[in-house]
This record gives sequence, structure tokens and C-alpha cells, in this order.
Amino acid sequence: MKAAAVFSDNMVLQRGRNVRIFGTCTDNEKIITVTVRADDLTVSARAVIKDGRWEAVLPPMKECSECSLEICCGAIKKVFRNVAIGEVWLAGGQSNMEYELRNDKNSVRELVSCSEENVRFYYTPKCTMAEEVAEAERGTCWSLPSADNSASWSAVGYYFAKELSRRLGVTVGIIGCNWGGTSASAWMSREYLEQDSRLRPYTDEYDKATEGRSREEMIAEYDEYVSYQAGWDKRVAQCYAEQPDIKWDRVLEKCGENRYPGPMGIKNPLRPCGLYETMVSRISPYTLRGVLWYQGESDEHRPRTYGHLLKALIENWRRDWKDDELAFMIVQLPMFRYEDVPDDMSWAYIREAQEKVFRTVKNTGLAVCLDCGEFNNIHPVSKEPVGHRLYLQAMSEVYSQMSRGESLPPMYDSFEVKDGTMLIHLENCERGLGGKDENCLEGFEIAGADVVYHPARAKVALPYIELSCDEVPCPAAARFKWTNYADVGLFGVNGLPLPPFRTEKD
Repeated sequence: MKAAAVFSDNMVLQRGRNVRIFGTCTDNEKIITVTVRADDLTVSARAVIKDGRWEAVLPPMKECSECSLEICCGAIKKVFRNVAIGEVWLAGGQSNMEYELRNDKNSVRELVSCSEENVRFYYTPKCTMAEEVAEAERGTCWSLPSADNSASWSAVGYYFAKELSRRLGVTVGIIGCNWGGTSASAWMSREYLEQDSRLRPYTDEYDKATEGRSREEMIAEYDEYVSYQAGWDKRVAQCYAEQPDIKWDRVLEKCGENRYPGPMGIKNPLRPCGLYETMVSRISPYTLRGVLWYQGESDEHRPRTYGHLLKALIENWRRDWKDDELAFMIVQLPMFRYEDVPDDMSWAYIREAQEKVFRTVKNTGLAVCLDCGEFNNIHPVSKEPVGHRLYLQAMSEVYSQMSRGESLPPMYDSFEVKDGTMLIHLENCERGLGGKDENCLEGFEIAGADVVYHPARAKVALPYIELSCDEVPCPAAARFKWTNYADVGLFGVNGLPLPPFRTEKD
């Protein structure tokens, strides 16, 4: 009998919900019981055993700062100590969720004081292939906050947990499950990708790329790529150290071909369904309150289908966690563009998709972070605002301790046209709008029936924003900040930026 690696000393169990404890066993292990013990608490459950896997479901428990979890099978007993019962969230996505606290703008301040916070962390081992998992999990466990431990925690997850713990007065546990450069398709099952024709290109392209190649060939090709890329990365780092302002084309001339993301195959972590198999499956269905999701950058090549992809991922995970109500708090992508890459507006479409999922899928939240990006840096160094806005969403959408007027910015609702002026109706703007400077109303555009957009004059007349343009006497459509990167200046009085929008429909 063995418990899944996500169960260890110092773990956090979710309060107020049925708690699933699970692992693997042999055929001759017939009776497994799980018990939580504290000074004023003792609850037990007997596991259901099937196909070499066992799972016990403990009844809902109230918060507790310290208890033990016992798993018994005959004469074998495993005891986990210093277990807390509180709130558990999963921090998922790609590199901006993976971004470590040690690299954050305020890392020195936080690492000095983090040991005082009532937060804990478990990092799902990063494995490219199933064969790596058992070895990787041997060294994993829940960690307590300290300058050494917390340095490698997700900065976004840490800031969220810190604020949530202070507000609720309970221990908050974060399960990190993220990998830089990943499409949402890497975190999903093939079943969910193939059931929607709009998503099937993800698996079709992988199947075509790997057709006729043996498992051994794919592994050898990827290992060769890793070796090459490690040397290339060193050359690039040296190049930027010597010439910080060097252009990308010149970098490639001096350092050689950038082969990222490498040959697609069984060992490439960016492959569709890969991390679902090697990471997600190792932690589900560990009982959660919800998921923090910061991802989308690596799906910019298919921005028009991202909404369908994200919705399918949410459905997939809710099934695997056996929780139709599992909350998803989504980070809307901030402003970003590389200096030498044309603005193709792909991130605008992804932001739109993220907002649509928020509006149409139950138990979701939208952390609007338009102003949290940096020009020419895809990894903004300040993660505290992102963690805070996820916290705001959790407060309003999950815990019902805050109104949407506090947790959301003013947002586009609808429009009408009167006497050659387009009136943009806003919701959630009862307390008004504010701007950083006199240019805060820049970024609005309107178009006529020809759908050719022109910069618009904007005037605030709440609950409207009035748009007009001499070149467009009969407005038919409008959009705001419809770009990968632009300055952000228009905010609600709660300090949250008006998100981008467009009135035209595909």
C-alpha cells in the first residue's frame, strides 16, 4: 500500500469538503483505512480498491492548524504529521505561473518575512515521460515557508496564498503544477482534444510529426536537441552579457539556429497531452477549492480557438477532480510584445477568449492584469499585483466576501449609435473611472460598415463612453486596446484597468 506522492508531512487538506485520499496497492491488500486525528477531531473512512488503486473519501472537516493523517493496511501503518486543514488551490499554467519568488521584484522583502505566513507549498515534479515520475517523486513533499524553501515557489501562488490566509485566518496550501512554454493542450487528455473538431489540429499535427518514428528514435532526437540547446543558451547568455541591446537577428547570426521547442515526440514536454499524463494525473483528484490558471501565451498561434481550448480544459479537470463546481480563476494576459516582432493582435483575441470563458462558464473568475505586462519582456518581474487580483476574484466569485464592484474593473457591456456617435455602455462603473494621465482615453477605435478602424475621440459620460471620428460618420463597430501591447491608462476607481474589447462578432 502506498499513498500518492502529493500526501506528505506538512500537507494541507481542504476544509468543508469531502477529502479524497488515494494511492496504489497490490492485489492482496484488501482493507485500507484512513484516519485524521487532532485534539478534538477523529474521522475515518475505508478505501475503495480497484485495479491496483485505492481511494478513501473523508467527510468534510473544519479548519485545523495541526493534525495527523494515518493510513492503515493490516499491520502496515503510515502516519503523516503536522497536517493542516484549510484552503487548497492549484497554481497551473506556464512560465509566468512557474516564475519563482526568488526572481520577483520584491523577493528580498518577501523571503525575509515569509516564514511568518501561514502558507505551504507542494510542487508537482516536472517530468517529460512516465518512466521519470517514480524517481522524481521520491524527493517531493509539502514544504513550509522559509527563505530557502519559498525561493522556488510560484511567486503568483505565494502572493495569492499570503493574502488569502491573512483574510480567512486559515492555512492555505498551493499545489504548483506548471511548465514554461506550454500550450493548454499539454495539460489535457487526448479524449477532450479530439472530441471538438476545432481542437483536433493539436493532436493531428503531433501525430503527423511523429508518424513512422520509433519511441527510441524520438528519445534520441530529443536528447540531441537538449544537448545542442544547452550550448546555444550559454552562447546567447554570453552574447547579451556583452551587448545587452543586441537585436535578435544578430543574436542568431552569432549563436546559430534556435531549435526551440525541439523535435516533437514522446519526450518533448510541450507535446499535446504530455504533462496531463506525467503531472496532472499524479495529483488528481487531490481535493481543492479551486485552480489559479495563468496561461495562453503559447497558444498565440491559434488565438481564435483558445476559448474552446480553455473551456475543454476546465471540463476535463472538473471530471478528473470529480468536482463539477471546481473553481477556475483565470489570469487575463497582460500587455506584451517583443520589440522586433510585428503586432498581430493575437494576444487581444486570447484576452477576449479568456473573458468569454469567464462570462459563460460557471464558477470562473477573471483577474484583469492588462497593466501588469512589460514591453519586450514576456516575464514581468512584479507578480504581486497578479496574485492580488486572483485573490480579489476568489473573494467575490468563490468566498462571497467581496462584491464585483471591488474585484472587477469597469467592463464593456453593449453599444448603441446616436447621431453619429457610438455610446459604449459599461458595467461595474457606478463609482466612476480614473486615468493615469491626460492620454488615458487613447486606444479607442471605431469603424463603419467597411470595418476599417480609425482612432476615435473618447469622452466619458457614465455609464457611457462616447466615441466619435470625422472619418466615420456612421459608426458600426468599435474596439479598445485591440493590440498585443500598448500603454494602459484607463482604470476604475478600484485601480483595475478597463479590459480590451471589440463590438464586432466573428
